[in-house]
Amino acid sequence: MKFIAWLVVNAAALGVAVWLFDGITLTADSTSGRIVSLLIVGAIFGVVTSVVRPIVNVLSLPLIILTLGLFLLVTNALMLLLTSKLADTFGLEFHVDGFWTAVFGALVISIASMIVESLLPDQG
Repeated sequence: MKFIAWLVVNAAALGVAVWLFDGITLTADSTSGRIVSLLIVGAIFGVVTSVVRPIVNVLSLPLIILTLGLFLLVTNALMLLLTSKLADTFGLEFHVDGFWTAVFGALVISIASMIVESLLPDQG
């Protein structure tokens, strides 16, 4: 059950970013196709942030300390760009145009994830 909640949170946060920014696109033929694509991209994003982001954060720790944590926005944007590249590799219609779009998208995804997780009941 926790996996499903995690997947829905990622998909909802990505959906908010797609809705807000013209540079983050998800092109699918139907509504159900968009939902399935969002769920798959949400799973990819979750795996990337669970596996790759900790490694990148450890390697960039001096920059994170130097910028008082602001460099974490850069690493989150890089994870979103990596998700876009992986989605293109798998033939999904998810694309992020440019670094700054990824920075703002990562910020929105973080905020949306916090909001959705606060609304979900505690999984214990």
